[in-house]
Amino acid sequence: MDYCIRELEGKQAHDPLFMKKMNNHKSPSSPSSTDPHRRVFVNGPVIVGAGPSGLAAAACLKQKNIPSIILERSNCIASLWQLKTYDRLRLHLPKQFCELPFMEFPSNFPTYPSKQQFIKYLENYAETFHIRPKFNETVKNAEFDSKIGCWKLKCQSSFKGDVTTEYVCRWLIVATGENAEAVVPDIEGADEFEGVIRHTSLYKSGEEFRGKRVLVVGCGNSGMEVCLDLCNHDATPSLVVRDSVHVLPREMLGKSTFGLSMWLLKWFPLRLVDRFLLLVSWLLLGDTSQLGLDRPTLGPLQLKNLTGKTPVLDVGTLAKIKAGHIKVRPSIKKLKRHTVEFVDGRSENFDGIILATGYKSNVPYWLKEEDMFSMKDGFPMKPFPNGWKGKNGLYAIGFTKRGLLGASMDAKRIANDIEQCLKAEAKHGS
Repeated sequence: MDYCIRELEGKQAHDPLFMKKMNNHKSPSSPSSTDPHRRVFVNGPVIVGAGPSGLAAAACLKQKNIPSIILERSNCIASLWQLKTYDRLRLHLPKQFCELPFMEFPSNFPTYPSKQQFIKYLENYAETFHIRPKFNETVKNAEFDSKIGCWKLKCQSSFKGDVTTEYVCRWLIVATGENAEAVVPDIEGADEFEGVIRHTSLYKSGEEFRGKRVLVVGCGNSGMEVCLDLCNHDATPSLVVRDSVHVLPREMLGKSTFGLSMWLLKWFPLRLVDRFLLLVSWLLLGDTSQLGLDRPTLGPLQLKNLTGKTPVLDVGTLAKIKAGHIKVRPSIKKLKRHTVEFVDGRSENFDGIILATGYKSNVPYWLKEEDMFSMKDGFPMKPFPNGWKGKNGLYAIGFTKRGLLGASMDAKRIANDIEQCLKAEAKHGS
């Protein structure tokens, strides 16, 4: 368990210049009150990120009596959910498909828990497993030091001013996930536009847009739901559809579409299940291409498997589009003071623009390694289900593009792997 620390202490005992070699710190373990830098040796893995993925990893390790610490740049767990989501958000999948390891949702929660209920579940999860992340700690740099066989993470505390901490650990678990940073497209004329331009990470409710004309850019689940929210607050939304999209009913034949799909895949090939989903969707929703929502050539499940692109589960937006309360528009060409010019030559006035343009991984900005993560998109280069483990004790969780189910699978694999490593070392040392 304490291999890394024993190894470091052994090097210090036999090599007085060891700590000088590591970074010329005056005191590695107990800095003076005037020294803004300190070093912490971690007896176990360091987990970067206190979202659902990080919590799941910590809980699985805890079940095996393996200590860990979580470093979180924000001031709370699940900061994306708590700070960057709109008020009406609910889980898009039934709660049984969104549970973290070893803990079910409360039986009195609805099938699709609200944002507030999901946050409460995560807070109870952290309390149940005694998970206490170190908040306001931003990892600026993480790099493997082959000389000592450990990872070194340089962390800036936003709560303690200029204090920089270097964490030294044997295992590093990257749990910052797929949605670490908002994607904001570069739109010509954005500086000239005098209305509000806001990413969905800063959108809370349609109340502030009551009576206004709003353009929502992006037709994923968030874009569709923001349009519905704007309608329900008496705004006039339009939806920019830049690409083809699969829209499916949230429920089919009295069951959740996702749950039904998972059951069918046990018995039938993926392409046949896709055909079934599209047939039922056509019967329930009609031909979405007539509304300006063309479907991709690949079926919804095949597209998800190949690209990670999630189909939209309709919660009422299509009815608003059919009724004319939401207008569908093509891509934006450029913006002017009050006007949006589209690629088809049409121009319209809007009071605000909401960018439902998604998120991206931030791993390339702080993790210094070239074998596991792509520096292009910040995702593991090995496809699912093999992207969870890298070299030198490096792991990834929450990058499967398979939601909380994928994160739970990663968490169990990682905890089992570290446990096996410790057992092998104990056997070797006996």
